[in-house]
Amino acid sequence: MNNCNLGVGNRSIAAALILVLFSMASACQKERKTPFVEVDEENLPTHYTEDFSVVIQDSLAVRAIVSADKASVFEDRKKTYLNDSVQVEFLHKLSQQRVSLLTADSAEIDDKTHDMTARGHVVVISDSTATTLTTSLLMWDEKKRKLYSTEFVRIESPTEIIEGYGFESDQYLKNYTIFKVSGSTYK
Repeated sequence: MNNCNLGVGNRSIAAALILVLFSMASACQKERKTPFVEVDEENLPTHYTEDFSVVIQDSLAVRAIVSADKASVFEDRKKTYLNDSVQVEFLHKLSQQRVSLLTADSAEIDDKTHDMTARGHVVVISDSTATTLTTSLLMWDEKKRKLYSTEFVRIESPTEIIEGYGFESDQYLKNYTIFKVSGSTYK
């Protein structure tokens, strides 16, 4: 009687050898390739930064302080794109005190004119009038020193709440116009 009895040590070696051979065979069948990602160099920013902050001045007076979590600067387009926690503090030209605070999800700044378009959940709070503006799109015209929107806006002041479409105002939210009023309530 032929008794083929492998010892415990021999069985372990045989199992390890089979496992190694099986691994090698499956590795030869599965060739891993790193996917090639094409980069469009024309659309890359000239500069990218996190914790962005810039001061906008007119002569020696600071007019606004702009900050955001992320900023991409495109020098060839003369544009800066801000994302996440966008904040603009508008300052009084003479006293240098903050007159209003704008917050938004994102913004685009024209680096030549300093005009800005804010998007997402846009809120402007006027320190001097205790008035709050809420909209999804708000533009700032630096030359005219005006805020405006073509979208739905809600303005809440200490005396009233006005809602409507289309809007224009000074940076203080003192002198504003809503072009198509859809509702108003006095407090």
